[in-house]
Amino acid sequence: MNINFDKQTRLVPAIIQDVTTKNVLMLGYMNQEAYDKTVATKKVTFFSRSKERLWTKGEKSGNFLELISIKNDCDDDTLLIQVNPKGPTCHKGSDTCWGIGNKQKFGFLSTLENTIQNRKENLDDTSYVALLFKKGINKIAQKVGEEAVEVVIEAKDNDDNLFLNESADLLFHYLILLQAKGFKLNDIVEVLKTRQK
Repeated sequence: MNINFDKQTRLVPAIIQDVTTKNVLMLGYMNQEAYDKTVATKKVTFFSRSKERLWTKGEKSGNFLELISIKNDCDDDTLLIQVNPKGPTCHKGSDTCWGIGNKQKFGFLSTLENTIQNRKENLDDTSYVALLFKKGINKIAQKVGEEAVEVVIEAKDNDDNLFLNESADLLFHYLILLQAKGFKLNDIVEVLKTRQK
């Protein structure tokens, strides 16, 4: 790897990213020695500008950052380090140094989950979702079953548009059912991870 440590007072910024969630956990600085130690030990080590020494993240707390990969940026003067965090990253106890939880996000599906949760918490709303929650788990489960059957039917035909629309309906109602049971997509992801071979 060709890193230009001489460009910025022999230190380069190291952006730390969770390899699974893709969330940025912290920013630190590395010199050549910190980089070499990180590669050798597979635990992220920085150069502390305030203490003027190397420090391995987690050396006191045990919350190490297990190295997965290191990439240079286009100018060879900033590192993107993907890690598997072993506990909270921030010294104040939070998942990230910005106080943000390190939960996996699913783009638009996470936004949709939040909307469904809002409708569930505001049952006086006249939305379709709020009305489904008012009718209870049996009606929600029935809707998932109906949509699943429609997906199977459309899968056997050649109308891709109908198949995609029925698939969207199934996913939408499944997200509602998950929340009716007190779960979210992250819970399903954790189950799937245990099955990974």
